Amino acid sequence: MDAVSPMPSVSLWDRISNSKTLAWEAYKRKPISHWILLVLSSAAMLVAFPASSLLSRVYYANGGTSKWIISWVAVAGWPLTALILLPTYFVFKTFPTPLDLKLTLAYIVLGFLSAADNLMYAYAYAYLPASTAALLASSSLVFSTLFGYFLVKNKLNAAMINAVVIITAAMTIIALDSDSDRYGNITDRQYIMGFVWDILGSALHGLIFALSELVFVKLVGRRSFHVVLEQQVMVSLFAFAFTTIGVVVSKDFQGMKSEAKTFKGGVASYYLVLIWGAITFQLGVLGGTAVLFLASTVLAGILNAIRVPITSIAAVMLLHDPMSGFKILSLIVTFWGFGSYIYGNSSTPKDSS
Repeated sequence: MDAVSPMPSVSLWDRISNSKTLAWEAYKRKPISHWILLVLSSAAMLVAFPASSLLSRVYYANGGTSKWIISWVAVAGWPLTALILLPTYFVFKTFPTPLDLKLTLAYIVLGFLSAADNLMYAYAYAYLPASTAALLASSSLVFSTLFGYFLVKNKLNAAMINAVVIITAAMTIIALDSDSDRYGNITDRQYIMGFVWDILGSALHGLIFALSELVFVKLVGRRSFHVVLEQQVMVSLFAFAFTTIGVVVSKDFQGMKSEAKTFKGGVASYYLVLIWGAITFQLGVLGGTAVLFLASTVLAGILNAIRVPITSIAAVMLLHDPMSGFKILSLIVTFWGFGSYIYGNSSTPKDSS
């Protein structure tokens, strides 16, 4: 039998050159407006989401106590998304997606779960440093991967499973460092509760992500920019309604006046923190949505990975969060896990549809 000649090896320089060529060809295929929007959307993810997380911690660090108020702030900016949605009907020359009973019930369920998720994260930021809460929240990638596999039948490969294991290990490292990672006024029980609520919130966030994808597959049957905006508006609207009921029942609206008076920095600072918290959270959501449809889920995953260290570093610099060796190790391991997931996601074959 004739000997089979070995495949020629490809050098690293050749791969870099090929990547540059592909990137330039992709750039020329899109108008300049596309790239401007992509840059702005990416900046929104990398700036608005960390800012929202830091503002939640600022609220508690300066005298705020209500968990319902912070969870309400997370959805109070939903009209901003609605204002972005309306012009898309004229741009894409489409009509609103008809609401039947199943789709409405799905939005109600997702709205309720989102309200519960925001409340869990509010408890986490009340008891944990912002840098720690951000690292723990990155575990939502683990849960969205697992729920996506079981509910939506998304494909998994070795790299993605490796990412799940690595990020889980990073969360364990954080748990081992609780003594040097706790504010002086936080008790052991409060720290443990913040840790648990953050993990539970991340799990629920992963479930919401998988259920949202299931809605597109089973009920809507299509996925486009304005359809995703419609879902966000409807889910945020119902989450806003559920959270508002919680705030009213707990009488936290009445307590805002007394909170504002005792807030470090004054009444104006109190309301500015809440207003900017609502705006930044919605800008982050809009930026993430735009990146998904202007580029890919891979780029959205990369930016999601980058904003974790941005939030942690910003919390250390601006809020003077404790940063121990264990937390630095956890940060590096988490970033490694994100990289493994992104590689696995990019190498998974996609359907032509």
